[in-house]
Amino acid sequence: MPTNFDELLDRFHAYLRGVDSALVQDAVARIGWNMPARALAPRPLGCLRHLDRATELTPPDARALVHLLAQQRDELHWGQTYSESDFGKAFIDNYGWLEMFGTRGHFVNDAVAAGLLILGPDIVYPDHHHVAEEIYIPLTGGTDWRMGEGGFRKRQAGEVIHHVSNVNHAMLTGSEPLLALYIWRGGPLAQKSTITGTAMQGRG
Repeated sequence: MPTNFDELLDRFHAYLRGVDSALVQDAVARIGWNMPARALAPRPLGCLRHLDRATELTPPDARALVHLLAQQRDELHWGQTYSESDFGKAFIDNYGWLEMFGTRGHFVNDAVAAGLLILGPDIVYPDHHHVAEEIYIPLTGGTDWRMGEGGFRKRQAGEVIHHVSNVNHAMLTGSEPLLALYIWRGGPLAQKSTITGTAMQGRG
């Protein structure tokens, strides 16, 4: 019998309601939270080994969400947009995302997708862009983020990072893993990003 992930969705929603950002609150208000569940087979990935450390780094306001995520990790359907041929084995072994809701997530939503991204330490997620507007909230600090033609800038847990449609962006983790919440809206919700950088580009 499929596991009930309603509590995980409730904690996801509760965390977002507490984020002090007009952009985030607008996104939350536009989501119909009474979503039907979708039956998905568990799909654990190698990147889940970083979740225990990410849980230790999570600030108090996200702890309830992340603790339950860690408890249920092996029952969830984790995804990867890319393959080893895109960025290499080291990236793929340290990367994955969970779509909580959307066109392919644990809950059905055809208008907006949201979930969580994991990147292991010392990983470059190279410059890429997509049509959908993207809101990121890192739940762990210490990762460097870049947008457009700017340089990398370290972001703290709880900061709101907004990528408008088709703007290039990249991430570079340091000695700690990244766990980040994301929201996609206003574009194809399952689109593979257009890659404009390489996994070895460094801090550029």
